[in-house]
Amino acid sequence: MVLRYLTAKLAQQIDEELMSSAGAFSIDQLMELAGLACAQTLAKVYDKEKYPKVLVCCGPGNQGGDGLVAARHLGMFGYRPTIYMPKPGSKDIYQRLKTQCDNMKIQTLPPSNETTDLADALASNDVILDAIFGFSFKGPIRAPFDNVLPMLTKSSLPIVSVDIPSGWDVEKGNIDGVGLQPDVLVSLTAPKEGVRAFTGRHFLGGRFIPKAMEEKFELNLPQYPGVDQIVELPQTQKL
Repeated sequence: MVLRYLTAKLAQQIDEELMSSAGAFSIDQLMELAGLACAQTLAKVYDKEKYPKVLVCCGPGNQGGDGLVAARHLGMFGYRPTIYMPKPGSKDIYQRLKTQCDNMKIQTLPPSNETTDLADALASNDVILDAIFGFSFKGPIRAPFDNVLPMLTKSSLPIVSVDIPSGWDVEKGNIDGVGLQPDVLVSLTAPKEGVRAFTGRHFLGGRFIPKAMEEKFELNLPQYPGVDQIVELPQTQKL
């Protein structure tokens, strides 16, 4: 059976059912599991001895929350993450996740002079974790992200994107040519239609999907190895 790729509508429906009385997950639980999967993916591909410094770029929505969770876990794994938030989120959960990172003594770039700070950070880090835009992104890219994405694209640092590369349409992919071009992608729950053409290393993080929901939506998820929160998708799954 072939792994199912999700449309925007179906991805939204699954998220809603996970947090309904039927799924019974809280947003906190899902962010924690998603962020852990992202941190584990980065750690699997980029060894901390060679790539110890990670620039975690967080958007203001749930995608950014996943990034903050990943930053905390990366710190616990022995990496030295730095958080960059072009536009910090205002929700309570976002603030709590940020406080957890502060308590881990994880550095956050100051909000002033953002472009200059980002240029300095790109010069002093080893890998980027892209948690800016999620599957609900719709173009065009607006300020301040219209300056941020080109700088990340021009950087020589490897990029790990969360769920879908920032700037890509969830169903049509990088149709405007302004999205990031990551080396690694960690899809959450199930891959999205827009990443079918992705050719880098592709991981799946969604070990929280209940069996009943997997069967209902015919996701055909692969087996996760051992106790890992992620599974790498073989080339045949990307066709």
